[in-house]
Amino acid sequence: MTEDEIRDILLTTRRIAVVGASDRPDRPSHGVAGFLADRGYSITPVNPGIAGRSLHGAPVVAALAEAGPLDMVDVFRRSQDAGAVVDEAIRLGARTVWLQLGVTDDAAGERARAAGLRFVQDRCPVIEWRRLGLPAKIA
Repeated sequence: MTEDEIRDILLTTRRIAVVGASDRPDRPSHGVAGFLADRGYSITPVNPGIAGRSLHGAPVVAALAEAGPLDMVDVFRRSQDAGAVVDEAIRLGARTVWLQLGVTDDAAGERARAAGLRFVQDRCPVIEWRRLGLPAKIA
């Protein structure tokens, strides 16, 4: 994935499902979801354990299917669990799947790209946002 592709994803995406979002402030998924919400994205946290609550001003849903319509699925799950989330994102018509730092699944990436999705793995949108010097808010 090139720098220009990452920039394009971050600047054209509007709705992001955060799979594995946590209400615990010490968890990376909590901080990333908050960062994305603060930048102007419409986020939908996905976590069956806290479904029905609110996280960063957004209602938490139990399943990815409840998060649509979506542009991007940001995945905070173990690598061995990521493929099923990618397959569901494909089925639901997401445009991009983003696997967080430490999360990789090359086979799922091939399936996503074959279905026309953009696929990022082992990266964090917060780190990429800052590295690319993107604006305080999306347009």
